[in-house]
Amino acid sequence: MKNIKLIAIDIDGTLLNEENVLAQETIDAITEARQKGIKVVLCTGRPLTGVKKYLKQLNISGHDEYAITFNGSQVQNADGQIIEKTNITHEDFLELEKLSHKLGTNFQIETADCIYATNRDLSPYSIAESYLVNMPIKVRKPEEIDKSIEVVKAMLIADPSVIDSSFEKISNELFERFAVVKSTPVFIEFMNKNSSKGNALDSLAKDLNLTADNVMAIGDQNNDMSMIKYAGTGVAMGNGVDELKTVANKITKTNKENGVAYAIRNFVLNK
Repeated sequence: MKNIKLIAIDIDGTLLNEENVLAQETIDAITEARQKGIKVVLCTGRPLTGVKKYLKQLNISGHDEYAITFNGSQVQNADGQIIEKTNITHEDFLELEKLSHKLGTNFQIETADCIYATNRDLSPYSIAESYLVNMPIKVRKPEEIDKSIEVVKAMLIADPSVIDSSFEKISNELFERFAVVKSTPVFIEFMNKNSSKGNALDSLAKDLNLTADNVMAIGDQNNDMSMIKYAGTGVAMGNGVDELKTVANKITKTNKENGVAYAIRNFVLNK
């Protein structure tokens, strides 16, 4: 067995199969790794409310087990205690909301426990996101959102073709001020400049007295890029985007083929 002591796993398109189900084969491989003393950390764009179901299925609980949420904006233990967090300001939120009008997209922000959408006509993608992460949506005008609310991230929402063109129109100045990721084909997310899965994973590893060489990270999308680059063993899913595969040093099977289980058994447990 290699000297991997922590496995960071993205959820959507990675941990879950094409039917958004956590397959038994994946559960078994993760359980086997944990029995060897290896920490498994779910590392996702979701809030913790959208992670708890899978932590329970994997029997991961307690103050010494962890999850990285909101694309690295929060590090939490499995009991829900926030270990580290970064936010964007109310002024940032107002600026990005105006950008959504310019680009012709819908807009929402997420807090630790709620989604605030600023468009009266909700995007079906926002509704799906609410269901997926188990958080309520409140439709509010920007001026109705209290300045004291801690905004974890802001999101542009639209069909894939609009998101692709919008991403190209985002100014370099915004890329310099925020962490900007296309987390799915229908979302562009803006977070605190210091927020990324890679930064959060680095911080957590140091807290656990581990180095990048002790970490394997598995993902499928552009928002997984930073953690794949950080990890000593960076694994792209077979169904992952091409950009991720170019920076990964390992490629596993697709999520339809239980690629997480394959990666754990072949790159960690040497089976």
